[in-house]
Amino acid sequence: MNMTTKQDGQLDNMERLNANLARVDELSRRLMHVMSHKKQVHPGLAAPNQELWAKAAASYWSEMLQDPARVLEHQVQYWGETMKHFVAAQHVLAQGKFSAPEDTGPSDRRFAHPLWDTNPYFNFIKQQYQINARALDQAVEDAEGLSPLEQRRLRYFTRQISDMMAPTNYLGTNPEALEKAVETEGQSLVDGLERLVADLEANEGELVVKLADDTAFELGENIATAPGKVVYRNRMMELIQYQPTTEKVHETPLIIFPPWINKFYIMDLKKENSLIRWITEQGYTLFVVSWVNPDHDYADVGLEEYIEEGYVAAIREVKDICRVRQVNVVGYCIAGTTLSMALAHMKAHGDKSIKSATFFTALTDFSDQGEFTPFLTDDFVDALEEQARKSGVLESYIMARTFSFLRANDLVYGPAIRSYMMGQTPPAFDLLYWNGDGSNLPAKMAVQYLRRLCQGNDLAEGRMTLFDGEPLQLKDVDVPLFAVTCETDHIAAWKDCYRGVQKMGAKDKTFIVSQSGHIAGIVNPPSRNKYGHYTNDDLTLDHGDWMAQAEFHGESWWPRWETWLAKRSGKMIEARMPGDNSHPPLAEAPGTYVRVKAEV
Repeated sequence: MNMTTKQDGQLDNMERLNANLARVDELSRRLMHVMSHKKQVHPGLAAPNQELWAKAAASYWSEMLQDPARVLEHQVQYWGETMKHFVAAQHVLAQGKFSAPEDTGPSDRRFAHPLWDTNPYFNFIKQQYQINARALDQAVEDAEGLSPLEQRRLRYFTRQISDMMAPTNYLGTNPEALEKAVETEGQSLVDGLERLVADLEANEGELVVKLADDTAFELGENIATAPGKVVYRNRMMELIQYQPTTEKVHETPLIIFPPWINKFYIMDLKKENSLIRWITEQGYTLFVVSWVNPDHDYADVGLEEYIEEGYVAAIREVKDICRVRQVNVVGYCIAGTTLSMALAHMKAHGDKSIKSATFFTALTDFSDQGEFTPFLTDDFVDALEEQARKSGVLESYIMARTFSFLRANDLVYGPAIRSYMMGQTPPAFDLLYWNGDGSNLPAKMAVQYLRRLCQGNDLAEGRMTLFDGEPLQLKDVDVPLFAVTCETDHIAAWKDCYRGVQKMGAKDKTFIVSQSGHIAGIVNPPSRNKYGHYTNDDLTLDHGDWMAQAEFHGESWWPRWETWLAKRSGKMIEARMPGDNSHPPLAEAPGTYVRVKAEV
């Protein structure tokens, strides 16, 4: 009986092995096919041009000739640490102990698995990797003859190399992945290969790591569920009017212009953290713009079209629907940047439709490019421009990849390890689902943004012109304004947003800094009060003094903003239902444009 059971088990194992081998063979063919038909992308988007590396190498050799003692000191230090590490590991093994030597290296959550500390093989690899990474960092910091810009770029790309070479990224040196493979008899590796091939096939050979289980969400069903109607549509946007939830509403309606790099429903992920639902619950008639996801037919669409067919059109239609002369507006991220230009444009034409403006994490002064410096030098922007001109759009995955590599371990390597080496299904996480649901950017608009705003800083320095030479200046943004920024925002640093607000011409300005980052600092409902915020009425100070003298409040900024907004939103009237006779509902919220995926 035992012999029979053992034989049956062996047969089962053989069947599983043969089945997995057949799957691996099929997946290998699919992998070869997708990689042989990989979409061609400009090589300049993968790395800096050779000039940066050449300058770094020249700096190193120049230092070697001018001050050999200093360079040799660093080399000897690296050799010494490596030899001490090797000898310590050998000493432990020579004592007959299968254990690791004492590890005094830095804490790193990539190495959280116990075997990194207890197993001498994995511990040796980990510590040697950390020694190598520190040596690279030291070499970059000591490189002379480079401008601050070149130094920052060199630091970024060297860090990318270090992160890529981490032993956690390779099966043979990742104990957690190896344990999983043994536990599952190799099933995790087959499942991981299947996920890898599927992701490559979905993106024409480009590796875009899927961060969330996209089968877990359906727009309008369990995400983006706030009730409302599309009441206007043109080629640039759909205008959604949300169902009122109070009997009375403020007379002045509110329009939110979200960024068109991602979809608007970041403000309506689920009921408990929906900014859209919260605003209607405070008694406002709320409209939200849902931007089109452009294809190559939009190649010649620029900031001018976003302003005229987006901002101006939405404001006109909302005034008509609500029968009012003025509206309040919100601009989030790039939509806030463009809102400032729209306000200057409207002032030039005597249009007084805006009663107040709110800016969420909106950069208007790009003099300090911060973490985006590596991507805003001519070689990279030249490649982006050429790629965009060729495709008609700057494709969504290029922007997503750029943002992801700013947090490579969290947004690239970590998810890749879990998905492709561990065979795990990505989590059903609404925020990550939204993060992966990006939009293309029209070629003309993308180039305007990169060249004139990011590189040239034309808006802050008074050189910005659109509409055949019409000047657009921050001093012409003179309506009452409320600016919300985020303390740890790596996309729109609060101190840079602050400089732009200082240059705006409004006499009535409120500026706050929310705790947390670009998303969590904004989507911070009062019911959770997870993050507080800072206030300071003195906007004449530099950013350091402003923060040093700011008052901290431990609750969400939403109620503070609503109190400010209510004073500028008029009397209370009967709640308005979406649309009117000339604006019949065209679709249920969240509309049709938001459902279009970023495909070219």
